[in-house]
Amino acid sequence: MMATTKRPGRWKPGESGNPRGRKPGSGEVGKLRTSIAKHVPEIITKLVEQAKGGDPGAARLLLERVIPPLKAAEQPAPIDLPDGALSEQGRAVLAAAGTGTLAPGQAAQLLAGLGALAKLIETDELAARIAALEARSGKQS
Repeated sequence: MMATTKRPGRWKPGESGNPRGRKPGSGEVGKLRTSIAKHVPEIITKLVEQAKGGDPGAARLLLERVIPPLKAAEQPAPIDLPDGALSEQGRAVLAAAGTGTLAPGQAAQLLAGLGALAKLIETDELAARIAALEARSGKQS
């Protein structure tokens, strides 16, 4: 086993060898952003003019940056899940997604929630079975 020795002049834990570091924005990306930032007001003015003139690309770009696009298919949709087995509830979610009642993203979220619930139920059941086995054998945790 090799012994590690501290060399004099090394930094202490948590200290940097270059505490001042490189100035933020001094790299290539920072220079590019600074260059573009000077022209942003002119760019926005031009985009507004183009959008008003009927350019759908300019209008779309402006609106997407100001108002997030609405996704009608992703609006919350109520769904009745059957009581009982989680597998039946999962089938109901898949059927609703198949008929278009639920958006695919919503179906995925519901299935993930059902999967998490199944794991919690399984953990509870295993804990109860272990407790019963320990009680039967006379051991206590």
